[in-house]
Amino acid sequence: MNPLSQLPSVEKLTVKLEGTTILPRPLVAGLIKREVAVWRERLAAGEEHPREDIESDVHAALLSFAASRLQPVINATGVIIHTNLGRSPQGIRSADALRKIATGYSNLEFDLPSGNRGRRAGYLESALAILLEADAATAVNNCAAALVLTLRHLISDDRNEVIVSRGELVEIGGGFRIPDVLETSGAKLVEVGATNKTHLDDYAKAITDKTALILKVHRSNFYIEGFTDEPAVPDLATLAHQHNLPLVEDLGSGAVMNTDELAPLDHEPRPQEALQNGIDLVIFSGDKLLGGPQAGIIAGRADLVAGIKKEPFFRAVRCDKLILTVLQECIDDYLHCKGSNPPDLPTLTFLSTPIADLRTRAEAILAALPENIVPVVDIVDATSRTGGGTMPKSEIPSLAIRLTPQGCSVDDLAARLRTGTPALVGYTEDNALHLNLRTVFPHQDTALTSAVLKAIEQ
Repeated sequence: MNPLSQLPSVEKLTVKLEGTTILPRPLVAGLIKREVAVWRERLAAGEEHPREDIESDVHAALLSFAASRLQPVINATGVIIHTNLGRSPQGIRSADALRKIATGYSNLEFDLPSGNRGRRAGYLESALAILLEADAATAVNNCAAALVLTLRHLISDDRNEVIVSRGELVEIGGGFRIPDVLETSGAKLVEVGATNKTHLDDYAKAITDKTALILKVHRSNFYIEGFTDEPAVPDLATLAHQHNLPLVEDLGSGAVMNTDELAPLDHEPRPQEALQNGIDLVIFSGDKLLGGPQAGIIAGRADLVAGIKKEPFFRAVRCDKLILTVLQECIDDYLHCKGSNPPDLPTLTFLSTPIADLRTRAEAILAALPENIVPVVDIVDATSRTGGGTMPKSEIPSLAIRLTPQGCSVDDLAARLRTGTPALVGYTEDNALHLNLRTVFPHQDTALTSAVLKAIEQ
């Protein structure tokens, strides 16, 4: 018998499988056609497989692809700024504003009072400058772009050297490293000091006629302890300004509020503090501790910010109306409550939620589950982290629902929850699945309970 006769037709498979996914029919047909082509080659090469196995494999591939489509996920990992799960979630006000702007027209570059062309992001830039206590501020589409853009503006053919301490040559997410970012901008890296110690004199000796700026990079995703030393920022600023050099700091995480007042955490340097200490330009992310959308914020001296905005490359990395909308609402949230309680932003709420509140919710979830269910379910102490390449020493007390499976593996139980609706992602520890409640919204508790029940019944 011809082995290819075992191959189901693309058309029949499309009709059979399209109802099991949320994908458009042309996409389902195209994916099935691709999978069938692979099977055709395998069968022609002499492999033998029953039709049922082929259909099952194609179906699994289709479901796997459908699962890659962006969809809501309940984050029960305890990692607040989870890079793989979209980093900082947005507040209700931001979501409402986004819907209104996205579904209609807006005054993106239109001045309503005069009826003439307006200044893009004018409101946001003014609000940012006031919040950060800076002369001026602007935003681009991410922090790496902000750094590259800043370096491109500050260097020239004659002055292209950027001085950085060896202890600050960090690698950020996705394998990108500060030396690579500098090279992309056309700058030449000049390393000073040692990994654990850099002195003010190290910077002074490295300054030449070719020096364009001094760059500080906050070690936001790792820390060095022990025999360490580095110059105070005001002293470094004095040195830079004596040589008419700008001092730029990439803070990365963007904590605008005092983190040690929100949770039992170390104090994370704020952009306001950096500017007060003599930094000329500060750069940080919008989607980390700030709690906003993915964006790169640049703030500091008005002449430098104005020059950066005139760079041709600025247009390539500027924010679109959707990012501007969400960031605008986020900054307004801070300004509305400046000097009082933290703004109503999920990231800050997760950081500051008391253990007592988590325990009340955990007990309610357990009470909603049937008694004597399998797996065994109980409440255990847990630890949360800020994540997102921020505050590597952060350990925030938390609580978790622990599921100890009986009759199936922890991996199988975790997979059932990840592929359910909604998807629920926890973590495994000591042969049990943990659902950390610090990163679960209170309104998701019912969905979490239902997801656990469905996974158990499978």
